[in-house]
Amino acid sequence: MIAEPNAASNLPSQKENAVHDETVPESAVQNGSCVRNGNLKTSVVCLPCERRRRASVLAVCSSEITAATEKCLVGSTQLFRSYFPVMPSYAYDLLLKKKKFKLREKRKVREQRENVRRNSSSSRRVSRLQNGEVVEAVTLFEVVSMGKQAMQSVVDDWVEAYKQDRNVALLDLINFFIQCSGCQGMVTAEMFQSLQKNDVMQKMTENFDEETGLQYKKFVAYPWILTVTWPVDMDNEDYPLIRTGPYWKKFKANFCEFIAVLVQQCQCSILYDSYLMDTIISLLTGLADSMVRAFRHTSTLAAMKLLTAVVSVHLNLDVNKHNAQRLYEVEKRRISGKRTNYRLDQLERKRKEYEHKLLEIQNMMNAIFKGTFLNRYRDVIPEIRATCIEEIGSWIKTYPDAFLNDSYLKYIGWMLYDKQAEVRLKCLLGLQGIYSRKELVSRMDLFTSRFKDRIVSMPLDKDHEVAVQAMKLLMLMSQNCEDVLSAEDCETLYQFVYTTHRPLAVAAGEFLYKRLLSHEGDEEIQPKRGGKFGASTDQLKRLIRFFLESELHKHVAYLIDSLWDWAGKFLKDWECMTALLLKNAEEDGEELSDAHESVLIEIILATVREAAEGHPPVGRGAAKKILSVKEKKIQLEDCMKITEHFIMVLPQLLAKYSTDAQKVANLLQIPQYYDLDVYSTGHLEKHLDALLREVKDIVTKHSDISVLEASSRTYYVLCNEEIAISSQVDCARTQLIDELMGQLNQLLDGFWQKEEGFCTDAGEISRMHSALRRVAAFHNAHNLTKWNLYDKTLRLLVFEMEHGSLPVLMILPALQCTYFSLLWQLAAISENPPKETLFALGRELRRFCQICMRFLHHKEKDAFMILCDWLLILSHQDSNNNEEAVGLLDYLPSTPLQEKLLLFIQEHVFMEEEEESKDLTEDEERQDESCKLDDLHKKRSLLAAYCKLIVYNVVEMTAAAEIYKHYVKTYNDFGDIIKETLSRTRHNNKIQSAKTLILCLQQLFQRHAESQDSSSGMDFSSASFTNMKELARRFSLTFGWDQVKSRESVAMIHKEGIEFAFQGATGVDGKCLPPNLSFLLIISEFSNKLLKPDKRLVYAYLQRYIAEPLPCRGDEWQPLIWYRNSLLANEDEESSVLGGSGEWSPMGTSKMSSFKRKLSNGSLPDTSQTEAASKAPALQRASQLASATGKSRKRLKSRETHLQEHLPFLCPGGLRRRCCKDEIKTEDVSEEGQAEDVIEDVDVDVVGADQVIPARVFEL
Repeated sequence: MIAEPNAASNLPSQKENAVHDETVPESAVQNGSCVRNGNLKTSVVCLPCERRRRASVLAVCSSEITAATEKCLVGSTQLFRSYFPVMPSYAYDLLLKKKKFKLREKRKVREQRENVRRNSSSSRRVSRLQNGEVVEAVTLFEVVSMGKQAMQSVVDDWVEAYKQDRNVALLDLINFFIQCSGCQGMVTAEMFQSLQKNDVMQKMTENFDEETGLQYKKFVAYPWILTVTWPVDMDNEDYPLIRTGPYWKKFKANFCEFIAVLVQQCQCSILYDSYLMDTIISLLTGLADSMVRAFRHTSTLAAMKLLTAVVSVHLNLDVNKHNAQRLYEVEKRRISGKRTNYRLDQLERKRKEYEHKLLEIQNMMNAIFKGTFLNRYRDVIPEIRATCIEEIGSWIKTYPDAFLNDSYLKYIGWMLYDKQAEVRLKCLLGLQGIYSRKELVSRMDLFTSRFKDRIVSMPLDKDHEVAVQAMKLLMLMSQNCEDVLSAEDCETLYQFVYTTHRPLAVAAGEFLYKRLLSHEGDEEIQPKRGGKFGASTDQLKRLIRFFLESELHKHVAYLIDSLWDWAGKFLKDWECMTALLLKNAEEDGEELSDAHESVLIEIILATVREAAEGHPPVGRGAAKKILSVKEKKIQLEDCMKITEHFIMVLPQLLAKYSTDAQKVANLLQIPQYYDLDVYSTGHLEKHLDALLREVKDIVTKHSDISVLEASSRTYYVLCNEEIAISSQVDCARTQLIDELMGQLNQLLDGFWQKEEGFCTDAGEISRMHSALRRVAAFHNAHNLTKWNLYDKTLRLLVFEMEHGSLPVLMILPALQCTYFSLLWQLAAISENPPKETLFALGRELRRFCQICMRFLHHKEKDAFMILCDWLLILSHQDSNNNEEAVGLLDYLPSTPLQEKLLLFIQEHVFMEEEEESKDLTEDEERQDESCKLDDLHKKRSLLAAYCKLIVYNVVEMTAAAEIYKHYVKTYNDFGDIIKETLSRTRHNNKIQSAKTLILCLQQLFQRHAESQDSSSGMDFSSASFTNMKELARRFSLTFGWDQVKSRESVAMIHKEGIEFAFQGATGVDGKCLPPNLSFLLIISEFSNKLLKPDKRLVYAYLQRYIAEPLPCRGDEWQPLIWYRNSLLANEDEESSVLGGSGEWSPMGTSKMSSFKRKLSNGSLPDTSQTEAASKAPALQRASQLASATGKSRKRLKSRETHLQEHLPFLCPGGLRRRCCKDEIKTEDVSEEGQAEDVIEDVDVDVVGADQVIPARVFEL
């Protein structure tokens, strides 16, 4: 803040309203004068100190003030200063010692000073309640931040004050900008006129005073040179503009509004006095050059908003000038001869006045742009860069005549390459405002040609919002710029309709719809043979053609979802779609091809699903969105429209395409979106009979699993007991299943009647396969227990186990039928079933598990999936909450079965297949790639099924160690599955999950050690060791940022790792090199996940395995040293890890407190690194003593009691060190010595540090 030198400013900080009775430091007083009754005694004025009713009045003798003032007036320099009471005490004391006298005040003098300010600011006071008390806002900063009054009235009050005394009001405004920067320091000002030019240039500095610990910045705010002084420890990351919360968000809006209203209210008067704007611009330019982020950010924002407001003034002046010029010409033509006219002279003066004002405004614009924008648009702070780019986009859009040229556009183009997404986003938003206006696009040719490629590539941006806005910008460019996008560019952009990020896909859908599908006049198109569906037919054909050309044939649902918001009208035209499918060649010579019909049926199914469900397809969107009342109403209307139309049309479509499995499978999914009550309410039972006849015919014709499952699902939906047609459908279903079972029984009877018990005829095997698949598909959704299917299929499986001669085509559907039969038996268990029934069922369940285990060798891998699902169901079934039934039916896999499951995964998922180099054609390569994708999908399904067994504790968690080994190597294919497994197991049991991770690393380490030559030692640069470290690093990253949450897990990893590293250490006094010592390098990757107190605990545990003194001269001991360094990271004793003699002196628990660089009552002299290393023990003892004396005894006592209860292994008296097999007792020390040091070490500023690790982690 700024105030006169002899008036003590007593202002509370922004964070609290406490009153501080402090005086201005004498070191800040050099020259000064005072203002009496608002009249200046010299040519220099000062700002009266700010008043607050809540501030106490300081008394100072007026004679002392007068004497001090006269003494300060020896020079012609006038100083103004203000002091913020939050200045650090040590800096304040140093400032007081630099001068020999102190300024004091009395109430009378202070009240006399306040008279000047009270008159001008009384009307601007705003009140608010804070802690039950009324707090009045006096300063501009307080008024703006509160926002209780209209901004225009606040500015009007300030303008009136400026007209009465411009210096006082202007200094008030300067003070406002300083406060908005969050500055809590001191500001002095001296007159620019009193200094020579060279002196001025010397004072334009920003430096740090080591003697006082204060930061200084001097800059010109014409007609003053301001010096801002603030504490060096000023929180540079916390100032009003970046503070969170609704209050500070509103403050930023009020701050920007204040600047805009200020310029608006001054444009007719004081804006052109060559004093106001010069001061503000020089102030903001000076602050914008500061190294302090708060000053740069605040002043840059103010300068940019100031220029925006000035641009608006320039536009108004330009309009007024043209109006005056036009009136002048009209008046000049009206008069005749050489007569003079007063009106003409008046208009001429007005026109020249506007020209003069325009010239001044242009000078202001140039000064702000060159002084602030050119320096700050490349600032290191992204918020500042974003502010600059946002405002220049506003200038170009508002005043294109001055700013819409390449000299300004280039800055936006350059910042499109910025590393921060926020800046790139502002560039795109600014360009959208320009490209949305056709009259401006013609002047963008050079910019478009230069930066078009960059904009076209930005939908691939890693930031989703940037990608979305880039697509919207390209949409505007495509609409308003002719031929700016090539066909290749458009083809690239079209493919974004398939992306998983829905906002980007919707933006791409708009681009596709408006660029390709929808043309002007489509609604008026009425082809001669198109009928009423002419426009929709053309759009559908273009959509089908686009889908076929994109070659992404399995993503129709994503395409429809992308177009839904823009093309919903013709996508819901199911009447047109079905008419195209049912159209004959005689009716229209242009009949759809088979591929076009398949795509159209897929589009029909996707649109029906989108309309009925109302949410995006799987993979696009985290969860189902909550529909509004309007959306629900539209959804119900669409469902009714779907039902009424397809009830009559679907049987016809099924009859036409009954032989095409793919088309029928899609069409059979439509009935599940019906409103089934329409059948009974609309008396449409005849259409239901037609549908059931077609479905039955399709089931008997096809053996494709997708068709059979869709048919089974259709019967399941129609058999809902809550609807009236369920009995009719149930009869049709029973009749169909009787026929299917009759066919199967006939085939089985013929099979068992064979002498060899086995059929070799391929046709008979195919018929048996089809019959089993039909029954299995229906048994999945319908209970077929009364047909006794279980005994028939079980006999087949037993025969295969005994003879091993059945083909796979018969085994797999038989296995599925048996599986479904057992599931229906489990589901049918009553609340109190007989024990005989439970024993018999349990015996069958175990028998089926043995059967599945025998079939794991089949290439189809379906037996593995069935077995995994079966084990998961058995381990988590509740049998209607019957505990006795659960106990009898519960089944967990045996150890041999778990081993076989794991071996299956290793062989079929992680086994690398050798790729043969073949010269393939383009079609063959495409087919080969498709086969690889299908194979990868199957592998992912197998791995996911097995990982579910681990997550739900069906198999032992340690089995996951074999899975985790492949985490890095197969990250692209299976990384998400393995990572989710790791997360779920950690949620179930943190300790066991940590042991599994360390077990994985131990097994890899042992494998690596066995492959190494024992004579040459461990090779740390080998690929296998590097892969181990990378795997450990990836494991460490899975713990996230919450160190408290993962505290126990990480501690267990270190404990198990240390024990493994020193396993097998032998020799005299344990000084022989442990064989697994290099493993410490692996677990050092987890050290950064330890809290500071936990690092000390782990270090203390490490000390138990180390004999002392321990020679560390050889490289073989380097892993131990590196691991120790990782535990002592960020600790000051880290410098003494390797002493000059090469000996390692282990630090006991009592010497683990960190060395304090800054003591409370002094500091240590600077020493070299060698001296610091040699004096480390002494310095440690000194730091322990200093820190111990500075602690509160009561706090130490409570902390010590807490540790003794929860961490008994930390208690100094009971601490033991284990070195190999020998135990060495540590020296007993007093509680006031060593115990306090240990407690002090644990007491660090870490969130949740009081949540100690359970003692079981480091149990002795």
